[in-house]
Order: sequence, then structure tokens, then C-alpha cells
Amino acid sequence: MSDKINNIIEELKSLTLLEAAELVKQIEDVFNVDASAVSSSGMLMMSPSGDNQVIEEVQEKTEFDVILEEVPTPKKIAILKVVRSLTSLGLKEAKELVESVPKSIKESTSKEDADEIKGKLEEAGAKVSIK
Repeated sequence: MSDKINNIIEELKSLTLLEAAELVKQIEDVFNVDASAVSSSGMLMMSPSGDNQVIEEVQEKTEFDVILEEVPTPKKIAILKVVRSLTSLGLKEAKELVESVPKSIKESTSKEDADEIKGKLEEAGAKVSIK
């Protein structure tokens, strides 16, 4: 331990019980902690003071999944071609994907990419949703 910490510990040892209680009260006020709320690790827990207002920020969704919802039979081949170009799947895998709707085409993609993929699939005749 450093000399600074050793000096603080020695000073704490010399405090009376009343002085220690006053010190705890001051630490709670200054650092906005509650010494009575002890976690399993034995550390002090932070508690919000009445003066501070917690402002929750609404997190804007940044990752989207493109879901192929419906494939009309007459448009199946055109949609299959678009799915292959978007996913780089082979013919067999793309055919299985198109035939087992609803299925995810792309996961965790940006809003712009999701909209672009949706546009291409809808242009080919598919029903698509973004989640």
C-alpha cells in the first residue's frame, strides 16, 4: 500500500465511535452513497440523491432483420434470383429458404440496407417485413 493510504488508515484507527459515525454520514452526503446498502462483495452501493433526475434516453434501434413473409407462386423464380443475389446462397439453399417462409433473409443489418433489400424483394413480388 502507498504511504497516503497507510496514513489514512492510521488516522481512521484513531477516530472515536462518534467521529467515525460522523465521517460515514459526511461520506454518504459528499459521494452520494448509502453505507447501509452493502453488496455481496462488501462494497458501498450508489443511491441516487433527490436532487439528481435520471433521464432515460430512448435507444434508437440500429440493427434490423429482413423477414421474407410470403412468396406468390407465379413470382417464385424472380424472388429466388433476388434472394440468391442478396445472400450468396446456392440454388438449392435459396430454393429451400424461399419455400419455407416466413424466413429471415438478413439479420442485424442497418436500416438503409434493410430498406434496400426490402425494396428489391418487393419489386420481385415478395411480401417482406423489417423487424
